[in-house]
Amino acid sequence: MAYAAYERIRDRLIMLDIRPGEPINDGRLADSLGFGRTPVREALKRLETDHLVVSYPRRGTFATPVDVTELGAISDLRQQLEPFAAHRAATAATEPMRAELRAMAARVRGLDASGDDRPTLMRLDLSVHRMIYRATGNKHLEDVLIRYDNLATRIWCLVVDKLPELASHISEHAQLLETIADGDAERAERLTREHVDSFATEIRRVL
Repeated sequence: MAYAAYERIRDRLIMLDIRPGEPINDGRLADSLGFGRTPVREALKRLETDHLVVSYPRRGTFATPVDVTELGAISDLRQQLEPFAAHRAATAATEPMRAELRAMAARVRGLDASGDDRPTLMRLDLSVHRMIYRATGNKHLEDVLIRYDNLATRIWCLVVDKLPELASHISEHAQLLETIADGDAERAERLTREHVDSFATEIRRVL
């Protein structure tokens, strides 16, 4: 139950449905999610280690601010870890996982720029990244990648209205997903490095 609460609250924080700096009342949050207060409190403790919430004695718990100056530090880590993860996924993914990757590739390749709203597209982007991380078969690597992708996504959400080609950006993942599914580790690594570099450049352009 606590993990389910953690996932729901985490995604609200990532998508800025809970605004940066907003106070978090665990009772009201529990009621809105349909959870008890105990799993919500446990979830908030875990989210503090993810740098998504911060607690102050006698003041309460707040969503962390989105600090765009952290983009460089987050990008440095992602530029090292994401290509490695793509390489590993290409070599380690199981056959059922490769089928999932191909199905996701077909889904994102067929995106219509006007067919989905931005929150839906952003959640799809998160799903693509998390699928690749899961394909590595390394739970520790997956957990670290999710943490930094979450922080990068919060920055992205802050400026997403200034990025008109969101669907096109996400559909670019189709080639990477197919490359991983085909087991081409070197190409998967290269495509991922290019994608991470492009993401950082685009965010800096609109900040």
